[in-house]
Amino acid sequence: MSRSCLSTHVILIAAACHTITMAAEPIALGTRFELLVDDYLLDKIANVTWQLHRPNPKEVVLVTDEPWEGNTSGYYTIFQDGDRYRMYYRGLHYDEQQKRLTHREVTCYAESRDGIHWEKPRLGLFEFNGSTNNNIVWDGPGTHNFTPFKDLNPTCPPEAKYKALGSGPDSRLLAFQSPDGIHWSLMQEKPVITEGAFDSQNLAFWDSNAQCYRAYWRIFKNGVRDIRTATSKDFVHWEPWQDLDYQGAPPEHLYTNAILPYERAPHILLGFPTRFLPQTQQVEPTFMVSRDGVRWRRWLEAIIPLDAPQDRAGNRSNYMAWGMVRLPHNPAEYSMYATEAYYTGPASRLRRFTYRVDGFVSLRAETSVGEFTTKPLTFSGNKLVFNFLTKPDGWLAVEIQDSTGKPIAPFTLDNCDQLKGDSIGHVVTWRTNGDLSSLAGVPVRLRVMMKNADLFSLQFRSQ
Repeated sequence: MSRSCLSTHVILIAAACHTITMAAEPIALGTRFELLVDDYLLDKIANVTWQLHRPNPKEVVLVTDEPWEGNTSGYYTIFQDGDRYRMYYRGLHYDEQQKRLTHREVTCYAESRDGIHWEKPRLGLFEFNGSTNNNIVWDGPGTHNFTPFKDLNPTCPPEAKYKALGSGPDSRLLAFQSPDGIHWSLMQEKPVITEGAFDSQNLAFWDSNAQCYRAYWRIFKNGVRDIRTATSKDFVHWEPWQDLDYQGAPPEHLYTNAILPYERAPHILLGFPTRFLPQTQQVEPTFMVSRDGVRWRRWLEAIIPLDAPQDRAGNRSNYMAWGMVRLPHNPAEYSMYATEAYYTGPASRLRRFTYRVDGFVSLRAETSVGEFTTKPLTFSGNKLVFNFLTKPDGWLAVEIQDSTGKPIAPFTLDNCDQLKGDSIGHVVTWRTNGDLSSLAGVPVRLRVMMKNADLFSLQFRSQ
């Protein structure tokens, strides 16, 4: 098994196909991009598994070695903003000998042009030890877990182009705004979210698919750290909250949540909650996925283990940062970041990790030929595109069927050009015809056969 592959969630291992569910109406895909992270598209399956993947560790990108930072710096937020990347994080230090914090919490800022090399600009905004020659971007209520985002709401006023949540002195969430991501102010003195246990990285963002703001924050539920959510139209007034539903997954302590819409498929929300292990005080990032923001499919295995690659086994030394970005040097992968060396030495560190595009979960067939058939669906466009990876002797083949399961010539399995190798955007072809425009808008099914292969995503498109 490769280093990037973690665990197998078995759908079915059997010789015959098994029906999961039937759709009353065809799924209207249009040209919508779909990750194969759940059974949303699937009808019949055999000898196929869901495979959770780990991101690959890369270089350390930031060391918190300034006097106003320290070894308990954390709660990192990273996002792309035009041609630069922004980073926000808490600056704090803990004296291991005296067992105490050595200075107040402040919110720090860094930026980068490539997501790898980061600068800490001297902002001149707030004093620390008699000088404003520092990268402190906020020093007021909420610095413990100040978590900003760029507001993508098209009706957002210029003075609130950037927003943030942070817990105030009464441990309730305050709302902040900024015109430039540097100069911040409270939207109002009164907290906007009050029911929860907010000692965590609580966050919010504009959901372009649902056309609302979503917030996710920490709670205690039956003695276990958990996650709560609510939506809002204006970021100040929030609808009644809901606790996340993990659909049968066992209760575990989930500290930070790192939830965000997936850029290529914004109707799908990805979460990277950091699991807390009370007996050892250790933490480890995990993975979950949702289509409605409330019901989640949660994997139980760590995606960044305690030994990947160093200084992650200490007390709270392995948090996932909030944010996923594509870097200019490699658009075929996404970069994420996670902490290490917390509570130890003079400083903590932030390390970059990478996923292949769409590479969070795949449908996998091993040495036995596997297959799946989708529910009836309609599409737009004239091409079918797969993101896949095969072993040297692996392959995939695709058949298009009518809604009753009858193959549609010439788009049959026998006529399909087998897919082999590694591609994030391979156009499926058939030997006598690769143009699907005659089937656009018609209810069809996809039947996919595969061996020693992983399939990550699919999309119909015009090209």
